Amino acid sequence: MIQTGDKLPDATLFELIEDERAGCTIGPNSFDVREQTAGKRVVIFGLPGAFTPTCSAKHVPGYVEHAGQLRALGIDEIWCVSVNDAFVMGAWGRDQHASGKVRMMADGSAAFTRALGLEQDLSARGMGIRSQRYAMVVDDGVVKTLNVEAAGKFEVSDAGSILATLS
Repeated sequence: MIQTGDKLPDATLFELIEDERAGCTIGPNSFDVREQTAGKRVVIFGLPGAFTPTCSAKHVPGYVEHAGQLRALGIDEIWCVSVNDAFVMGAWGRDQHASGKVRMMADGSAAFTRALGLEQDLSARGMGIRSQRYAMVVDDGVVKTLNVEAAGKFEVSDAGSILATLS
């Protein structure tokens, strides 16, 4: 499992782009994790799945609500990573009013999640390989803070916990 002080793995995540802009086409776009975090402070939080109860009721809404406070403390971007495709993550982002606050990053094949060592097998629950629930602060591609939840818990990966580590 990735640890504090480690560099993020070489991986690609996908984001659904709905507005034409420089360097991006409309639809799913791939983003190199190391390039996207270079020279930036980024909060990355991972969770089991889009539209799931705790993820939709607490995890994403907390980061959407506190995005301004996190930016005021020097965070350049906030990423939500889930083992879902870019279309699902885009729809979930619209539902959660995340636009401009939280980037909804798809890890459809769980390649990034596996490279972090933060995967979990939820096949018995019909979900396949998914991400554990976690949050990290990354500075220029290096993990500075890593909070991984115990199974079934939501106590250390919420926006409030990350705010507390930055204050």
